[in-house]
This record gives sequence, C-alpha cells and structure tokens, in this order.
Amino acid sequence: MSDNRTAITAIRSKSIQVSYEEIRTELFRKSIHIMVALVPAIAAINISVTELLLASAVILYSFAEVSRLNGRPVAVISGITSAAARKRDSRGFILGPVTLAIGAMLALLLYPSVAAAVAIYALAFGDSIASLVGKLFGRISLPGFRGKTVEGAIACVIAVFISTFAVTSKPVASLCIALAAAIFELMPVKDLDNLIIPVGTGLVAVLVI
Repeated sequence: MSDNRTAITAIRSKSIQVSYEEIRTELFRKSIHIMVALVPAIAAINISVTELLLASAVILYSFAEVSRLNGRPVAVISGITSAAARKRDSRGFILGPVTLAIGAMLALLLYPSVAAAVAIYALAFGDSIASLVGKLFGRISLPGFRGKTVEGAIACVIAVFISTFAVTSKPVASLCIALAAAIFELMPVKDLDNLIIPVGTGLVAVLVI
C-alpha cells in the first residue's frame, strides 16, 4: 500500500512539473510573440525599413535554425529558440518565428496603416493571450480544435477588442474584428495561424472600419 501511495505521489508530482514546464515555456514563447506589436510603431517611421528588418530577421533566424539542427547552434539565437520550443517542435525546424515575421510583413504589404496595425495587434495580443489563458485557466475544451478552449477564445475576443478600439475608437467595428480574430485563432493549423490571423483580421478591418 505504501508503495502504491509513493507511486501515485510521484506521478502527480511529475504531472505538476510537466505542467509547470509547459506554462513557463508558453510564457517565454508568448513574451517573444508579443514583441511583434512594436512593428506598427516602427512602420509609422519608415515602412520600407520595417519590411527589410522583418525579412532580415527571417533569413537570420532560418540560418540559425538550420545550423542548430545540424549540431552547430548559433549563439543567443539558438539558445532563445531552444528555450521557447515546445516539446513537439524541438527536434525539427521551429517555424513559429518565421510565420510570425511573415504575417506582420503581409499585413503591412496588403493593408492601409490602420488595418495593418489592427491586424498585427490581433496577432500580438489576441493569439498570445488566448494561448496563455487557455493554458492557465482553460477548462472547457472545444471539440475538433486541438486543445483550444472557450476561455481562451473569450480572452482573444477581449484582447483584440481592446487593442482595436485603442486604434479605431469604433466599438461596433472593434467587436466585429475581435470576433473574426477569435475565429481565425481557433483554426487548428499550428504555426500557420501567424499568417491566417493577420491576413484574415486585416481583411475584416478593411471591410468594417
């Protein structure tokens, strides 16, 4: 009996540890993710330079990832990548930073400045906060959406509404955009949501603002 209790305690302890590690990794990942919110401010100064910086970041990161996978990690970049990697991704090319930068680039290229800012803020805040709330507080799973939760979706709506309203001062348009962003965020497409959210949200923004 004592052995069984010890085994159960060990299993529970391991489960808590794994959960803690997952949350810590997710917090680190999303802190990097949120940094894309700086893009509209930089683009307001010079959009061409901003696009160049994003493209350069993609090239530099891709080089570092290929080097890491070949056993030649690049100082700082590979360390950050490894620290931010989820277990399911760590053995392959981690695509998230590439799609994040390209998603921001597409928003700047496709849409006017206001819609582009709304789209990029949706990517920065909506996706990040939905993921964190889902991990920390999510209890009601949405069937067919690969672990997405009702709580995460609601958090996404609130975050995007606030960021959009801050840009547009239009409550109805902000709510429409926030609901659309939450739908895009729910799509079970892994790191490709970094493309779908800004492109889809930017299009909705152009239509309703």
